[in-house]
Amino acid sequence: MSQIIKVAVAGARGRMGQEVVRMVLSDPELRLVAAVSPSVKGIDAGRLVGMEPAGVLVEEDFETALINGKPDVVVDFTTPHTVLSHTELALKHKVRPIIGTTGFTPEDIVRLDKLCNDQGIGGLIAPNFSIGAILMMKFAAEASKYMPHLEIIEYHGDQKLDAPSGTAVKTAEWISEARQELRQGNPNETETIEGSRGGYYNGFRIHSVRLPGVFAQQEVVFGAFGQSLKIRHDSYDRAGYMPGVNVSIKKVMNYTGMVYGFEHLMD
Repeated sequence: MSQIIKVAVAGARGRMGQEVVRMVLSDPELRLVAAVSPSVKGIDAGRLVGMEPAGVLVEEDFETALINGKPDVVVDFTTPHTVLSHTELALKHKVRPIIGTTGFTPEDIVRLDKLCNDQGIGGLIAPNFSIGAILMMKFAAEASKYMPHLEIIEYHGDQKLDAPSGTAVKTAEWISEARQELRQGNPNETETIEGSRGGYYNGFRIHSVRLPGVFAQQEVVFGAFGQSLKIRHDSYDRAGYMPGVNVSIKKVMNYTGMVYGFEHLMD
């Protein structure tokens, strides 16, 4: 068996964080060495997620957890308000970050890529770890070559902090690489209610729906004369992201620089 990869989990009490803890504890090739969540400090990480004791107590301070646990990789599904500082601290201690939180600017990604290269390690920022979502994005980009009139509609729960979602932004970027900019709709249209046409990106629109009870869905709607096409992906459970997170933890060990997008690790 290959060398065991030591993993830390930031935001261990969160819904995604708990799934990551379960996944790490269930994989013999991974070892949980640190878990961070200020609100449940001192609880055994295994007990936190309903499993047998793991011998790892949840810590309050992120940097302290990195120093004490000495992980190879840290998985972070916290918030846009904390993830940037977490990533910088991880790189300072030569810990490879796997980031599922969205909200990074292109400038942030360039700077973090430089920090990764300066330390000689890899990292990953992934708007979505779902294999189905990646395929949805790939199919949408391909379809846009032939049906360039399109709009993106993404749905999330009402507690999501950023809009549009990272997945919608990544989808828009892929489409823009495959399709020349085309300003859609009537050139004389006016919004009687500001924002009703959605966010503008490279000629098309992105709409963000935020409602309680919604988990994560996205569809790309294409229109042409006499026909339409919808490419949609629905997520029903956070466990669906864990195979992608698992692959990312193992593959990031062989990368240098900050990778943007899980699709680069899927080959």
